[in-house]
Amino acid sequence: MTRGAPRTTSASQPTGRTFVLIFVALLFAMLLTALNQTILGTALPTIVGELNGASHMLWVITAFILASTITMPIYGKLGDLVGRKYLLVTAISVFLVGSVIGALAPSMGWLIAARVVQGLGGGGLMILSQSIIADIVPARERGKYMGWMGGVFAFASVVGPLIGGWLTEGPGWRWTFWFNLPVGALALVGALMFLKAPTHRVRPRLDVWGMVFIALSTTGLVLVASWGGNQYAWTSPTILALSAGTVATGVVFVLIERRTAEPIIPMGLFRDRNFRLTTAAGLLTAVAMFGSIGYMPTYLQMATGASATEAGLLMIPMMGALLAASVVSGQLVSRTGRYKWMPIAGSLIMVLALILMGLLTADSEVWHICLNLGILGFGLGLNMQILVLIVQNSFPLSQVGTATAASTYFRQIGATLGSAVIGSLFASRLSGYLAERLPPQAAQATSGGNSLTPELVQQLPEDVRRVVVGAYSEALIPLFLYMAPMAAVAAVLCLFLTENPLATTLDPTTSGPAAGVVTDPLQAPAASGRASA
Repeated sequence: MTRGAPRTTSASQPTGRTFVLIFVALLFAMLLTALNQTILGTALPTIVGELNGASHMLWVITAFILASTITMPIYGKLGDLVGRKYLLVTAISVFLVGSVIGALAPSMGWLIAARVVQGLGGGGLMILSQSIIADIVPARERGKYMGWMGGVFAFASVVGPLIGGWLTEGPGWRWTFWFNLPVGALALVGALMFLKAPTHRVRPRLDVWGMVFIALSTTGLVLVASWGGNQYAWTSPTILALSAGTVATGVVFVLIERRTAEPIIPMGLFRDRNFRLTTAAGLLTAVAMFGSIGYMPTYLQMATGASATEAGLLMIPMMGALLAASVVSGQLVSRTGRYKWMPIAGSLIMVLALILMGLLTADSEVWHICLNLGILGFGLGLNMQILVLIVQNSFPLSQVGTATAASTYFRQIGATLGSAVIGSLFASRLSGYLAERLPPQAAQATSGGNSLTPELVQQLPEDVRRVVVGAYSEALIPLFLYMAPMAAVAAVLCLFLTENPLATTLDPTTSGPAAGVVTDPLQAPAASGRASA
């Protein structure tokens, strides 16, 4: 803030205690979806073992990401048209319904269906929380708040595996779903009590056909990534037909968006240079991030003999580094207004981390694994929320929800591809190695490896256990090297970003270098009744 300058606020900008309560409510909403993506990590080996579904393991993760990806642009567009309060309430409620279904799931099919329902709500939790912050905080001050929101994901990534491991070893893995209910209740109460609905409502013109074809295209892409080279050969009629259908529905979606009155992803967004670059960089970063960490808790349990709780503890270096980098980078942005160097440095650090992780072996020390995870977390912390901030700074408030959702949609496409492709490669390589190397008696007792749990692995004879550990290591570790070039390309893309001055007002019609005094909602007088638009 400029010393001695008068403080100004937008008419819609809450101040003091009201802002704190809104921000806390948004953090709980973000925590809900963040925990959902991490709490199952340490529980997953036990879940698939009990439900006899190791071959469907990747869908427990991919189903949520797919459903949330499809709904993100819809939530973003509707939020710009009708307001975000009741959309956020709806998203939280749908997510909690999915949690109840998951807690009661009797089979892998029901569990995957529950993850789809959770995803239908989870897509709104992330987008609406980020968009609401953009509604009430100018871009210059938004960096530190976005840093804390990124920190929520780091916090959840540390606490989630710990809670998941503790619940799995205690009352059982089903409590990883029941656990969402109290957190969701807090987010729901906060949204209802502290967020304001718009004073006027516009009857939205829904882009129904756009919603249909983005769902078809996204689903086709995920199925190709998941099934190709695993359940079907890449040249099989099924994969070729799915690929053709994905391209066709994608082309139809673009044609619809160019003609409809209120497109969920306006093609005009891509005229902005920074939007194109950050979207591409975010997609590549997400492929590397979700591909690398999605199956790490499972690997740590199987390969190192760590319990579910210990596997969660071993993820702390990564998430602690991510939290520190995210918060510090947000503070630096708010103080200096400079941000371009952060995603460049973050991507290069990710390249280093992925190469180091790809050089691990089954005999690597645990501290070595943790060190590499910490380096990866630091790179991610410099990257994730800054890319969102750059997008939001490129568009006026009337479009910030749509722009944020569109950019995050492509980032989630990257997350989906990362989880699906790496998960598919990991599962197929693991199944192949186990089929080749397990003694016949052990293979029969474990259904070819499908019913292996961490506890069972530790009870195996030493020679058989080493076969399993070696198979897990050789199936997963080399895949990190495949992802390093993606992070390198993301760094190159960020070199071409234009470092526009961060907006300092909440003018709903102005984007980029908006004029005005930097305003911090926590420093503005809570009792002030004066406001300037």
